Amino acid sequence: MAKKVKIGFVGCGGIAEAHLQGLSTHPDVSLVAFCDVNEKRTKIVQEKYSKEAETFTDAETMFRNVELDGVYFCLPPFAHGAELLAVKYGVPFAVEKPVNLYEDQAREIAQAVDEKGLMTSALYMNRYRKGIQTVREMLKQDPAIFMLGGWIGGSPRGAGDSGIMSWWIQKDKSGGQFHEQVTHTVDITCFLCGDVIEVHAYGAKGFNKGVPPTYSIEDATVVNLKFASGAIANLWASASSNGGGGGVTLNVYANDFTALFSGWEHSVKILRAGQNPEEIPGEGNIFSIEDDAFIQAIKSKDPSKIMATYRDGFKTMQVTLAANKSMEIGAPVSVQ
Repeated sequence: MAKKVKIGFVGCGGIAEAHLQGLSTHPDVSLVAFCDVNEKRTKIVQEKYSKEAETFTDAETMFRNVELDGVYFCLPPFAHGAELLAVKYGVPFAVEKPVNLYEDQAREIAQAVDEKGLMTSALYMNRYRKGIQTVREMLKQDPAIFMLGGWIGGSPRGAGDSGIMSWWIQKDKSGGQFHEQVTHTVDITCFLCGDVIEVHAYGAKGFNKGVPPTYSIEDATVVNLKFASGAIANLWASASSNGGGGGVTLNVYANDFTALFSGWEHSVKILRAGQNPEEIPGEGNIFSIEDDAFIQAIKSKDPSKIMATYRDGFKTMQVTLAANKSMEIGAPVSVQ
């Protein structure tokens, strides 16, 4: 029997379970450790996904006591830093987006990863979609000129004292909707068009009704991006639109074709003058697809199938943090 890849988790909340559902039945995976500051969460995932796994409330104790081939970091933006332990112990890691809230800390991690030559995966699952891959190939011959899209959702009412909404609605913990959620769309634009060199953003506040007293994120955001390629994009976020008609979209306009992505699954309709539209449905099992790429990379010691490294995630994070800075100072911000 082939040796299984021993996987641990740091952070055992909802997004961790999105990965655990597939990894727990993956024929090449053994789930051996769960770590969370909330001990109850470790017991819940242990019971559901791997009764043989050890549980911890301290990440370094986990790394010191369990043999790991890979580890997942599924943490809120403000709670990162333990990735340096993976570097210290030489364990390849996958990290949920956004990779951090603090640019200096993320830069330290990125530099440590690069110096160690450690295999990493930033979990931007949309890079693995067939529709995204198809459009990326088309753009190599017919570059994007303009992109338009974002995430439009309703007011975050009824947030409790625990769970994602307890920190998501606080700007100093999540970084805001654009940083924490629309990071997916920002990352797609970077994957399709390359590096962003300038960001100019505006935020709207004070309109939302019925939100918890800890709510401090923007009600809506609009962000303009300038790419090194010369392309431009206008992206948006809203956590205040309760009448419907929102959702997730990204339109990509090149000279000879248009790609219209829609929905969380990023199904795409490709339009060309004088031709019938081409439609590519988005994958519903995208977490399993990106997770398998990470597992196979560890098994083969070949990272070529990983679509986003920690360094890629850091570059996407720089863009969303630049948007926050631009809103703060009321001027464009360069990205370096």
